[in-house]
Amino acid sequence: MSTSFTPAEARHAVELLSSRSLIRLVTEIDDNGAIPPRRLAGTLPDLTTHQLRSASDTARAHGLVRVVPGAGLQLTDSGMELADLYDALARWSRRHSLPAAVCEFSSRIRHVLGLLTPSLTTESADRPGPLRTVRPISVEAEVDLARVGTLLIQWLAGNLQVARADPERVA
Repeated sequence: MSTSFTPAEARHAVELLSSRSLIRLVTEIDDNGAIPPRRLAGTLPDLTTHQLRSASDTARAHGLVRVVPGAGLQLTDSGMELADLYDALARWSRRHSLPAAVCEFSSRIRHVLGLLTPSLTTESADRPGPLRTVRPISVEAEVDLARVGTLLIQWLAGNLQVARADPERVA
């Protein structure tokens, strides 16, 4: 897939997708179903009120969740696809013990998104060759990373509003 982004778009997309509160919200709904009205704080007690509001506002603004009367926050098709992407990123991280053999789910996702950021830009689209990481990784891990990178690019191509949104408007 030849979709690539400007460095600002790639940075914005990765910042948005690597938000711990967004990761928690999307994966909680994916794992356990819709979150009823007024149960968000009780469902995700490790997040502050501000983090919960920001995550739900951001998720709604980008079409990842919708409010269903009587049911609460529910994932859209894009939100379900993002949850699948998060799972794929976390599986890569676990398989290759990066950033560490044991770490939080959202830390795994954030780490892999950070590794993939350079591969999203228009500059890197012109450069052939494998993805480069700060810490040397095995050829197998690099091949696997390229695969999850393709999944990320596919998801972003189907959800261009994530990369191309005005960060000031959504924040």
